[in-house]
Amino acid sequence: MLTHTQTTNLSRRDLLRTGGTLIVSFAFGGARLARAQSTPANAGSKPLDPKELDSFVAVHADGSVTLYCGKVDVGTGLRIAVRQMAAEELGVAVDRISLVEGDTGLTPDQGSTGGSTGLTRGGSEIRQAAATARQALIAMGAGQLKRPASELVLSDGQVRPVSGGAGVGIGTLLGDRRFSLKVDSKAALKKPAEYAVVGKPLPRPDIPAKCTGREVYVQDFTMPGMLHGRVIRPASFGAKLVSVDESSIRAIPDVKVVRVESFLGVVAKDEWAAVRAARELKVVWSEWTGLPGNDGLERFLREGEVQRDEIVVNKGDPGPALASAAKQFSASYFWPNQSHGSIGPSCAVADVHDGGATVWTSTQGPHALRQNIAKFFGFPEAKVRTIFLDGAGSYGGNGNDDVAADAVLLSKSVSAPVRVQWMRQDEHGWDPKGPQQLLDMRAGVDAQGRIVAWDAQMWLPASVPGNRPYPALDAAGMSQDHGQGAGLLSQNADPPYYVASDGAKVRVTAHWLKQTPLRPSNLRAPGKIANVFAVEAFTDELAAAAGMDPVDYRLRGMNDPRAIEVLKTAAEMIGWQSRTSPNPRPTQGNLRIGRGIAYARYKQAENYVALALEAAVDPAIGRIAVRRITCAHDCGLVVNPDALRNQIEGSILQTLSRTLHEEVKFDRSRVTSVDWVSYPVLRFPEVPAVDVKLIDRPEQRLYGAGEAACVTVPAAVANAVFDATGVRLRTAPFTPERVKAALGALRPA
Repeated sequence: MLTHTQTTNLSRRDLLRTGGTLIVSFAFGGARLARAQSTPANAGSKPLDPKELDSFVAVHADGSVTLYCGKVDVGTGLRIAVRQMAAEELGVAVDRISLVEGDTGLTPDQGSTGGSTGLTRGGSEIRQAAATARQALIAMGAGQLKRPASELVLSDGQVRPVSGGAGVGIGTLLGDRRFSLKVDSKAALKKPAEYAVVGKPLPRPDIPAKCTGREVYVQDFTMPGMLHGRVIRPASFGAKLVSVDESSIRAIPDVKVVRVESFLGVVAKDEWAAVRAARELKVVWSEWTGLPGNDGLERFLREGEVQRDEIVVNKGDPGPALASAAKQFSASYFWPNQSHGSIGPSCAVADVHDGGATVWTSTQGPHALRQNIAKFFGFPEAKVRTIFLDGAGSYGGNGNDDVAADAVLLSKSVSAPVRVQWMRQDEHGWDPKGPQQLLDMRAGVDAQGRIVAWDAQMWLPASVPGNRPYPALDAAGMSQDHGQGAGLLSQNADPPYYVASDGAKVRVTAHWLKQTPLRPSNLRAPGKIANVFAVEAFTDELAAAAGMDPVDYRLRGMNDPRAIEVLKTAAEMIGWQSRTSPNPRPTQGNLRIGRGIAYARYKQAENYVALALEAAVDPAIGRIAVRRITCAHDCGLVVNPDALRNQIEGSILQTLSRTLHEEVKFDRSRVTSVDWVSYPVLRFPEVPAVDVKLIDRPEQRLYGAGEAACVTVPAAVANAVFDATGVRLRTAPFTPERVKAALGALRPA
């Protein structure tokens, strides 16, 4: 029981001695339990090997089915789409299927949920497992019905003759027993002509609870004896803890102060007491000024130490072709540091004690987090368990893993379960950032304006093997392998067009920088947003110089029918009329209206996306108002059109926010944009009409859709602004201040 301002001072060695092991009790709130209610009693001993069928699929005596998915649904609609994919193969109604996701004690490790792999890997692996299960169940039914398997079908939860007649239910055939089979990679999948549920807009199962306030988010999760914790962050990133005056919070009852070297936190039975204590505790920190400040960040990147250079795309030396080109063009583009901007700050609950513990988290990588917790806290990995609960959006590696480490550290220190809720200043100030990117583009064209040479130079933070370090463990002096990574940043910097009879010389070079000012992380469509912004805005510049309509210019360089279809479709949807840009004439008072378009094939190998939009620019105040967006999207097979459309719309609007508003500001010591005033996001009055056209190709490979549409947004906005004003915007975000400055530079002195 907590007493008045108890203090726990632990050395790093003492901390690692406490707690011993980490194992888990399994607990869910009501809404969460409903999703896993069909879990068999012996699920805790089920296999977790992705090669084993029983790792993915369990058939119960009543004929219902439970799926076990290592991927998690962070708002993408995975919960319904995976059910649909499995239902199609199993011949079981979707409402007879339950899904357990992201629980390291029950689900196989299918990798972290990112890169649009929720369905492309997670769903596809479960689909293959379900096909294997169908094959096995039909074989079982053949034995019981005394008929050849070729004469049987699995439908409506029964194995029955194709010609009709009595069948046998799958619950009778297997109910609550194991298949004890390997997943058969050659088990035949249903043909698209046979689909009954794939491609249907079935409702997401999580929506009713979310709309009625019954959904158990990680921020809502509680357990008996749980305490509330807050971490007290230093005034600057590299500061050390000098002293703590515990008497400053004497008036707040039942607070425990936890100090481990420079890690400082408070724990209380009441959350408000923990908040007050964290605010009022008098602390002295050392000074630290190791950041360059965001002013002049472009110069910092150009002059930074390069760890290595990498030629990412190499289709000949563009130098001679540039020199002999009819015309040459060059431009530089800059993308800023950005926060993940989760509306609800990160939260986790940890219960560490001798003999048993758990961590509840909304991480996108429960298995990776489990591995890190085991490694950094000295636990056997087999005794670490992390359980996914819904969070408030993540979009990549935000503060979810960091706050889980905070919670484990505090729980371990006070020998009680602890819930740690970050505050807004923690989320904006301390979450790892989507990194800054600088791109120099050069192109040479022939007399007809066709590209004959393309040279792209990128300055990017280098990836370093190891784990992204947790701030709490750094402060506590605990050993970590200080890795660094922000995703696949160097893709999509080459033009996606058939250029000059395919004889153009194209080279893309990445200068991987040894240092980056802020701790980097993967943020939705990492790297590709900035790269496509540069490529598609620069392509628009070439179209304007050639005196061609931007759509016609792109179509001239395309020979892929799927690419051509999305580009034409997006243009038709917005009512595109062929003409050159710019077209800067005042309309509707002083407003200037323009249209822009952008195209990308994601990673040059996946989704085809084209996006067109209309924007109004107010020159007096520099404000850009995007009024309407149309998007044509081809990701192959469409599993659930409603969930897919929702995902695409959300990704477009979030990227519009990043394009118009979002930029992390920092001085020599700390991030200074730590609230919604200093780090604004798109507001409801700014939301345009968004119209998405899905091009379903059921015979084609399935691609995910969490990221691809994002990458076309910034260039489409920049191109619309150019069409409306004649001004090129090459530095994001496109704030009113930047727009006014660009317009001012355009006017004659």
